[in-house]
Amino acid sequence: MAAAVERYGQSEFIERVLNLIKGYDEGDDLLLYVGGDHAQGILDGAPVLYWPELWGTRALLYVWDESAAPAVIGTLGNPAWRVREMGARVVAARELPAASELAGLLGDSVARVRSAAARSLGAVGALEDVDRLRPLLKDPEIDVRRSAQQSIEALRARFPKD
Repeated sequence: MAAAVERYGQSEFIERVLNLIKGYDEGDDLLLYVGGDHAQGILDGAPVLYWPELWGTRALLYVWDESAAPAVIGTLGNPAWRVREMGARVVAARELPAASELAGLLGDSVARVRSAAARSLGAVGALEDVDRLRPLLKDPEIDVRRSAQQSIEALRARFPKD
């Protein structure tokens, strides 16, 4: 990502990855910066699917501007589960106010999304979100249960009772 920022400048890079998230074509060069070798497969004819949106979202883990916050929160409603999962990761990393959106993902049909939403809620949620996480302690997937438990502990540590 550093090479892309050096080439485009931070503002333009952010603008272009936000365009990827919106589904716009930002050119082969940017796709290669954010998608690496996998992007070459797309350039060689593999189906595009959701990959540019995912890579645009992931790039915001490394390069950030507050103007990207609404787009990141918007990825939590993306039809592609990998984009929702990555959006939850970025929400946590950037400490974005998206607790209600994350709570909506706790019931996602994809375990990895439920797990990412639980972890993120532990990072940005409030103590009352413990009640939202509690049902996941009985999720059929162990990773989801683990994420829920860790997030409950994180929320209790962040908001100790006096």
